[in-house]
Amino acid sequence: MGSHVSKQKERRKAISTEMKVLYDLHGSCGETFPGCDYRPGDRKNWMAGLDPEKLHINKIVWPGTHDSATNKIGIPFVSRPFAQCQTLSIYQQLVMGTRVLDIRVNQYRRVCHGILSTYSVDDVFNDIKKFLSETQSEIILLEVRTEFGHLDPPEFDKYLQEKLGEFLIHQDDHVFGKKVSELLPKRIICVWKPRKSPEPEPGSSLWSAKYLKDNWIDTDLPSTKFDSNLNHLNKQQPVSTRKYFYRVENTVTPQPDNPIVCVKPVTDRIHGYARLFINQCFAKGCVDRLQVFSTDFIDEDFVDACVGLTHARVEGKC
Repeated sequence: MGSHVSKQKERRKAISTEMKVLYDLHGSCGETFPGCDYRPGDRKNWMAGLDPEKLHINKIVWPGTHDSATNKIGIPFVSRPFAQCQTLSIYQQLVMGTRVLDIRVNQYRRVCHGILSTYSVDDVFNDIKKFLSETQSEIILLEVRTEFGHLDPPEFDKYLQEKLGEFLIHQDDHVFGKKVSELLPKRIICVWKPRKSPEPEPGSSLWSAKYLKDNWIDTDLPSTKFDSNLNHLNKQQPVSTRKYFYRVENTVTPQPDNPIVCVKPVTDRIHGYARLFINQCFAKGCVDRLQVFSTDFIDEDFVDACVGLTHARVEGKC
C-alpha cells in the first residue's frame, strides 16, 4: 500500500513538472507564427475561401479530430467520460472546419472506442453527405479503421464504396501535388485500415494504410508527447515531396496507473498548446513537414490555427 501511494505521488509530480515545462515554454516563446492572425470568414467553407484554384493538397494543414465519432459513446456520467474524445457530432465538426475524421468500427459496423460502441457508421456517412450537399469545394480526409481488439466488418470495402462511391477520390500519388479544383467534384480521400481483410489495391477508390501515417505514443505526460511529436515530425519528408499524409495528434491519453482516467481532464494538459506547437515547428525548422494536425474536443481556435498556417503557405509567407 505504501509503495502504491509513493508511486502515485511520483506520477502526480511528473505530470505537474511536465505541465510547467509547457507553460514556461509558452511564456518564453509565445504562439505567434506566419498566419496566426488569420481567421476564416466562413469556417464551413474555408477551403473555398482560400481559392480552390490556388490551394494545393500538399499545402493544406488539415485540422482533424481524434476518435471523431465518440460524442454519444457510453452512458452519460458513467462510462462516457472514459471514452468520449469529442462532444460535437460529425456534421458539427465539419461545419466548424474539421477536415480529417478518425472513425473506428467493429464487426457490426458500429463506431467504437475500445470496448464501448455507439451509433452505426451509417450515421457518420449521413452527416458527411449532409455536409457535402451544403458545400462545393471542401475536401475531407476520412480514415476508417477496425478498432483494436475487434474483427473487421465483413466486406466493408464494398460497403464504403456503395455508401460514398460518388464522392471518392481514387488512390493516386499525383493527388498530393494537385489543386483542390483539379479533384472536384470528388470530395473524399478515404483511407480504409482493416486488421485482417485485404488492404485497398493501388488505383482503387479507397486508400491503404500507407497513405496516412503517424507515430502515436501512449502517454499522459504532456511535455513528453509534445517533444515526441516534434521529434517524429522532424524525421518526415517535407510535404512538397511526400506521397502520404502524416498526422500529429495534439493529445495525451489516460493511463490505468493514474487516479485520473477520464479523457477530458487528461487531454486538457496539452490541448491549449496547439499554437505553441506550430510556433515550435518554425523554431525547429520542421514546419514544412506539418500536414495533418488532430486534437481531442476540437474548437474554433484549433481550426483557425491550421487554416491560418495554410493561408500563409498559399500566400508564400512560409
